[in-house]
Amino acid sequence: MEKLDRLDYLILAELQEDARKSLREIAEKLGVAEATVYNRINKMRKLGIIEKFIPVINYSKLGFDLIAVIGISAEGGHVVELEDLLAKEPNVTAVYDVTGEFDVIAVAKFKDRDSLNSFVKRIAGLEHVKKTYTMVVLNVVKETHLIDIKKLLLEG
Repeated sequence: MEKLDRLDYLILAELQEDARKSLREIAEKLGVAEATVYNRINKMRKLGIIEKFIPVINYSKLGFDLIAVIGISAEGGHVVELEDLLAKEPNVTAVYDVTGEFDVIAVAKFKDRDSLNSFVKRIAGLEHVKKTYTMVVLNVVKETHLIDIKKLLLEG
């Protein structure tokens, strides 16, 4: 893997803050040429570090304010198959292969309890599912896809 330098991390931090920032804005803030920012971003896209430029949507404002964290135990040898099925579900925002009591943790968002109920019953009824355990989120304290690049990678 190609090593990133301080400037790469600073560019990433700027993009995390607002991916709509122009190359000129980023270049001026960091004191480098616009072409430098362009080339660094392209390099990080080619390396797979930057995957997409997408909006951050507040799903609660669209009515998806019921969040469930679902632990699932699968029959041996069928975990990947189950993960693939869960990853294709439209309500599922994350699927994790984990250690511990469960094989898989899925996070999903729903508009109402009936939708959640139908989803859990359908998942529990899948052929290789041994057990499910559903937790409903009462309050979102923090939900982000970001890490603090400046603190973790530049100051650390």
